[in-house]
Amino acid sequence: MEKEVKITAPSLEILHDESRRWLSELEFLADEITFFNRLLNSYVFEPDTPDLFEDLQEHQKNLTRAEKKCKALKKQVQEHENQLSGLLDLANTTLDAAYKDKHQYLKEDMEVCLAEFQGLKHGMFRYGQTILKKRHRKDK
Repeated sequence: MEKEVKITAPSLEILHDESRRWLSELEFLADEITFFNRLLNSYVFEPDTPDLFEDLQEHQKNLTRAEKKCKALKKQVQEHENQLSGLLDLANTTLDAAYKDKHQYLKEDMEVCLAEFQGLKHGMFRYGQTILKKRHRKDK
């Protein structure tokens, strides 16, 4: 005898929790962006070679792009979260397909945003290592 497997859609509470987690992650990203902006604009990252200066400018440009993207995504998630809160207040237990689709698109956007920012941070750390190694060699 085979058991019937039911695939159930996530509840409003689950979607609400996930949206709130996204907002928290985006707040943290905003703090990290502020930190990296300050770091890249500090005297530590004033490289002496033109090649590294071009890298610095590229990292600053990428960070600005990431900041704009995160702000836009945060606005979308906040609007989505507000709608979810309204549905929870109404104790509406059914979600229409369009709303679920919107949640899924936001989930995918969040995953892309987080992955891209990880790559950006990785590049900035490599850049920082290069600068610090050069300075360390000069100090010897």
